[in-house]
Amino acid sequence: MKRRDVLLAALGLAIVWQIAAMIVHRPILPAPWDVLVVFVEELGNGLLIHFGVSLWRVTAGMLISVLVAAPAGLAIGASKTANRLLSPIIYLLYPIPKVVFVPVVLLFLGIGDTAKITLIVLILFFQIIVLVRDQAVGIPPQLLQSLQSLGAGRRALFRFVYLPASLPAILTALRQSIGTAVAVLYISELFATKYGLGYYIYYNGSTLFNYPAMYAGVVAMSLLGLGMYFGVDWLERKWCRWKFVN
Repeated sequence: MKRRDVLLAALGLAIVWQIAAMIVHRPILPAPWDVLVVFVEELGNGLLIHFGVSLWRVTAGMLISVLVAAPAGLAIGASKTANRLLSPIIYLLYPIPKVVFVPVVLLFLGIGDTAKITLIVLILFFQIIVLVRDQAVGIPPQLLQSLQSLGAGRRALFRFVYLPASLPAILTALRQSIGTAVAVLYISELFATKYGLGYYIYYNGSTLFNYPAMYAGVVAMSLLGLGMYFGVDWLERKWCRWKFVN
């Protein structure tokens, strides 16, 4: 996606926002320029700290998910026995909305970062393991047999065949899950915490009734998700260059 297209889309959304603000003409929907001014001011008044805390939680959740789910998906996809035994369990748990586990996780793990990161891991884990497993199962058996005939062992197959073939699936799962992960992060940051964009948005909107600051927090959370999305795109272009060869 070109930067020009992104900028034009952002400009179009800003115009729609401005028109909606003029039509509503109430404090609950300030104009985008007013929100932008407050956004810049709030960066030095704690918004940047809240952004950093939320970024840390999402990043940690993504890294843990990849480190746990990717090897598990590869192992299941590479073994017919493991695939036959574990796939029914995965597909039974996969459709369950992970948001319903918010109160359960908070009860068991408390209100700290551990609970919030765990919620993100729950979301990403199943998406990554399913896509990686499917990618590993789809590798042509002839390719594996030819490499085994040349003396490649199980470790070499994982390193040079399964892992490179599954990288696009891992990144696709991350890209698809970022929006949901940020949404769950917002929900988890509403409970007994003083840091994070979720807390910042709720506190300014529901306690202080500072609507421009509330929307500034919404913009910050949107930038967080957008930045993570483009970060995954950048990793895909760096690690999966063969996909972009004309």
